Order: sequence, then structure tokens, then C-alpha cells
Amino acid sequence: MAVSQEADADKTRRKAMPKLTLRIDFDADRAIGPGKVKLLEMIDKYGSISEAGRQMGMSYRRAWLLVDSLNRSFNVPVIASQKGGQHGGGAALTEFGHAVVQHYRAIESAAEKAGGAHIEALSAALARRVRPASKITGAKRRRLARSVG
Repeated sequence: MAVSQEADADKTRRKAMPKLTLRIDFDADRAIGPGKVKLLEMIDKYGSISEAGRQMGMSYRRAWLLVDSLNRSFNVPVIASQKGGQHGGGAALTEFGHAVVQHYRAIESAAEKAGGAHIEALSAALARRVRPASKITGAKRRRLARSVG
């Protein structure tokens, strides 16, 4: 067996670690979850909404809409942006933006600690993973219909 095949076999044998994903819904129109928090962290790292969006594989428009949604959700903005100019624009987390990320990560950590034993119990009871049935498409569906009918 080649080295890469052995590595792939090792990955298959290892159990995937369950992951708790947390989303806080404040009301019908306002929420914060792992995607928005990751976007805030990337904006903090790169100083740019467009670069943060690129790093996350999303368009500038999508990233900007998420930032705008966050800024409108709270009494205080989470991101301060500067328009382009000689040195280009940029964006930075406000002091409150940093606090939002810290609060979210603290809640996430507390939830993982509190639910750890329960998550392990559920993981231990998982059935063996079976490959999902492939989609039946046009020609295959017609062949199946003819063989059944």
C-alpha cells in the first residue's frame, strides 16, 4: 500500500470528533453564529472586509451584508470601516466588536464543557456510517422503471 493510501485508510479508521456548533438567535432577524464570528476574526486579522470574505470563500457583497447586519443588530457598531483613498480603505473591529467575539467564544467554550459528556454519549451510540444512496437521474431512473414495470 502506498503511503498516501495508508494515510487515507488511517483517516477512515479514526473516529471523527463531534463538534458543537452554536448559534444565538436574538429574534427573528438577528443572530450570531460561527460564520459571522469567523468573519469578524478574519476582518480583525486582515483589516479588510473584502480580504476576509476572500479568505472565507465568499463575495465582498456577502461579507459586507453580514457586517452590515451585525452593525445594525447592536446599539454599537462591531466594525468600523474607512472608505478607499490614497492608501485604500480598510475595516477594523471596534472595541465592542472584540467584546462580541470574546463573549461568543466564551459561551461556545462553556457549552462544550457543559455538554461534553452528553456529546460523547450520543457519539458512542451512533450507527456505523453507510454511504448515502446515490441520486437516481434520468437514464438510470428510466432503466429502473423499465425493469420494475
